[in-house]
Amino acid sequence: MCGIIIGMMNYFERAKYFRTKKRLGQNFLINGEVISAIIDFADISPEDTVLEIGPGVGFVTEQLVKHAKKVIAVELDEEAIKELEKLNAPNLTIIHRDILKTDLSELCDENIKVVANIPYYITSPIIAHLLGEVDDLDNKNRNKITDIILMVQEEVARRMVADENSPSKQYGLLTILSQFWADVKLLKLVGRKSFYPAPKVNSALVRLQVRKNPILTLSDYKHFKKTVKAAFSQRRKNIKNCLINNGFSKENVKNALSTLGLDENIRGEKLSIEMLGRLSEVLKNGTN
Repeated sequence: MCGIIIGMMNYFERAKYFRTKKRLGQNFLINGEVISAIIDFADISPEDTVLEIGPGVGFVTEQLVKHAKKVIAVELDEEAIKELEKLNAPNLTIIHRDILKTDLSELCDENIKVVANIPYYITSPIIAHLLGEVDDLDNKNRNKITDIILMVQEEVARRMVADENSPSKQYGLLTILSQFWADVKLLKLVGRKSFYPAPKVNSALVRLQVRKNPILTLSDYKHFKKTVKAAFSQRRKNIKNCLINNGFSKENVKNALSTLGLDENIRGEKLSIEMLGRLSEVLKNGTN
């Protein structure tokens, strides 16, 4: 325990000399115990190539380079890059770029594990960029990735691992985006004092183990995407009205719900991903 406290003090002292930038959502992880947990959960071997997104001043990076064959750090902040360069690790490649504008297939030939402590305000765009949307069947980024260890806001982590039995505010579009192409697990809750500067919310570590195939086999993935967006478009309205208000014909909707034995007054967030897939297929076979 004493070692952990000393480690935190060391990270804290190093972090506070760096001018963090609110516009970039910078909150540096300063808890040595959590940094060790990230390394353990990532299960990095000497043959692995790791992509670290948003390494900041390199507290996690300096541990990653001890375990991986290669670490590719993608960072947007020029001042942070100057700190990363001080690590002077031969197996570290630093790339000054916005991750949302980065084609992972161009970074290396090998498959990669992703480790990311990202600005919370771009969590959904980053997940979509790494995994692809539900109708993106051959996403170049996803095809490179085996696992993702992600630090996110706790509330977002709860949404990523939710299902139709979770509180209604948790289960939604982010759930389906995360789970369609990956097995998602909440690994560890992380308190706000583990960061500098401390954010206003608690955080959590999640793992996304990337699938080669989507969770559902469908005839039309674009139609599924349209159906899901409609189902969650107005949370206070039932599924029938949500679908009709988003361009599905009233007759087709009523027939589809009847075919599946679904109450017209049920809400979209009470339908499992599997049931949403079945609903999309039945609607597709009807006439809009």
